[in-house]
Amino acid sequence: MAWLPKVSTTGRIPLPVAIERYFQVALFLLVLTGFGTLASTGTLDLPTVVLVGGALLVRGYLLGRRINTQIPPVWTTYLTLAYAVFYFADYTLLSGNFLTATVHLVLFGMVVRLFSVQRERDHVMLAVLAFLMVLASAVLTVDSVFLLAFAGFMLMAVGTFILMEMRRASRAATISSRDLVDGQVYRRMAFSLAGMVPALVGLILVGGIGIFFLLPRTSAGYLSAFATGNDLSTGFSDRVELGRIGQIQQSTAVVMHVQIDGDRHGQFDLKWRGVALEHFDGKSWSSPVGRAKVARQGAGRFLLDQESTKPFGKHIHYRVLMEPIGSNVFFLAAWPRSLAGAYRVVGQDATGSVFDLDEMHPISVYDAESDVGTPSAPLLRLAGTTYPPRLIDDLALPAKTDRRIAALAQEITGRASNAFDKADTIQRYLTSHYKYTLQLPKAEPADPLANFLFERKEGHCEYFASSMAVMLRSVGIPSRVVNGFRTTEFNDLTSSYVIRASSAHSWVEVYFPGTGWVEFDPTPPAPLLEREGWNRVSLYADAMASFWREWVVNYDIGHQRLLGQNAMQGSRAAVESMRKWARDRYAAMLMSARKTQGRISRAPGRWGAIGIGIAGLLLLAVNARALRGWIQKRRIVAHPETAPRMAATLWYDRMTHRVAKRGWEKQAGQTPQEFVRAIQESPLRDRVSDFTNAYEAARFGESPDHAQRLPELYEEIVAVETRD
Repeated sequence: MAWLPKVSTTGRIPLPVAIERYFQVALFLLVLTGFGTLASTGTLDLPTVVLVGGALLVRGYLLGRRINTQIPPVWTTYLTLAYAVFYFADYTLLSGNFLTATVHLVLFGMVVRLFSVQRERDHVMLAVLAFLMVLASAVLTVDSVFLLAFAGFMLMAVGTFILMEMRRASRAATISSRDLVDGQVYRRMAFSLAGMVPALVGLILVGGIGIFFLLPRTSAGYLSAFATGNDLSTGFSDRVELGRIGQIQQSTAVVMHVQIDGDRHGQFDLKWRGVALEHFDGKSWSSPVGRAKVARQGAGRFLLDQESTKPFGKHIHYRVLMEPIGSNVFFLAAWPRSLAGAYRVVGQDATGSVFDLDEMHPISVYDAESDVGTPSAPLLRLAGTTYPPRLIDDLALPAKTDRRIAALAQEITGRASNAFDKADTIQRYLTSHYKYTLQLPKAEPADPLANFLFERKEGHCEYFASSMAVMLRSVGIPSRVVNGFRTTEFNDLTSSYVIRASSAHSWVEVYFPGTGWVEFDPTPPAPLLEREGWNRVSLYADAMASFWREWVVNYDIGHQRLLGQNAMQGSRAAVESMRKWARDRYAAMLMSARKTQGRISRAPGRWGAIGIGIAGLLLLAVNARALRGWIQKRRIVAHPETAPRMAATLWYDRMTHRVAKRGWEKQAGQTPQEFVRAIQESPLRDRVSDFTNAYEAARFGESPDHAQRLPELYEEIVAVETRD
């Protein structure tokens, strides 16, 4: 162990030196776990992680090699003044914001103090900085990785503070302990601490978990209010540039989990509608802002207006657990009927998109109900082409639309006689004649759609959806683009759909009079992802992360009430199950007793014999130990050479009992030789003397030969008695 204290020149290891060494190692590991927790959030920039991580590795190497390197106080002053100048440059030029520059300042101070620690307050300051890093991590992340990092930090924190107290007590002691030469004593002390600390941490975590789940909650999803957003929010705003969804698809980060009531096997292939975009300028889609109106409330739910005017009767109820992507859009299956959650105000715009207007409660968990039924093709073919005036915007084309697009649409739909067949024909044409790819051109073309349709002929979902929408508008059919997510992965461990950023998708909605908006998707389809073998490990990790988000990050009064109800129901079910088991066993015993009584009454003789046999077996079972001992003694008596000492004892007892019948009883205080001399009959005394000599050789010398002679000598004693 490189961190074991060195032996002094006298060969002894002072106890305070050993404790100081262990404390320095524990404090370093505390700071290391604190920084590791902060770095695991992904919010630190790469140069900061590399520089601070490198400094910690150097400190660890010096500590492991027992090299005591300290920065002189003068250098510390110069470094602090130099960083004051760098802080201004960092704030104005590099980081660009106060928070990041301040984090850099704190980390710099931590590194400098780590290499210049001399006083007691320096140790306390390092411990406080490590705690602040973990506290910042709790605010900056909602990932389940934080749980593991926090457990490691707790482990090191308990060990550090135990050693800090041992160090303080050792320095304050007026009587010094005796120094030890053997370093193994200090190793055992380290191992004892290593065993005690996890036990204390386990008790702390158990107590903390109990307090966390039982403490009354007054707000919903407290931690989620501090969650930061990411680039996904730009793909679901009121203005989205062409290609933005393709950039989002480069990431595999989890965006949300969806649980549909009664769906245990992933039987649905749904799209989760985010924002509908109507206006296209050739490079970006947008919708007018400020049009969202507050949704009506009823029975604790928000009632949503229907974009599809006819119900199709296939209702589903589902629960969505959102990751903090920084968007105020509710992702719902078309067409949503109602929404419920810990939100005070929910808005819905004219396109049917639903938004969270409650700034105090960002989107985390919500329940919704949708009608996912689809109208039949014959019904849509009869819809006609009489469109309401309000849909004029959904027929508008960009000012500089390439004429070839309209010509291609006319050519494709030339034989179609109704709007549905035209939309279906364009959809099938794009699906079959173009390839899907996430590789975008390095230089943005002047007309992205014309480049996609007539030159590259490959692109991602936004190009397919935008092309179909523009082609439909060129033939007089109202259409718009919708951004959201499609279903690509199902976790059978949690019975939930895992929606990742790579599942971001764009599709088309087409308007049919009398029916409303209907989905079309011209992008080549992707099968539902199934994970098998080692790939299922990611499903277990996802299940753990989902539990963490659901029951820790978003834990609120609703979860607490549900947990209490489940606990009560589970307790009642367990008690009722025990009562039922007891009643069933009692009834079975009574039935068995009645059957046995009837059998005995019909054949008393046979059952009497069976009873006697059972009683005999029970008697043997009770006396089995004594019987086994008796058999063992009989075996040893018959073959004394197998166990000379025990055989000598058994044969000697037999001999003394035999001689006692003749009038010569051995007294308790007599030795075997004294007993021989007490016998007055000369022939008997001689035979007993020979027996005693063989007994002592077998008993105390464990001689098999002498033990084997004992039966013969015993018979000689019996023969003397018989002659007399």
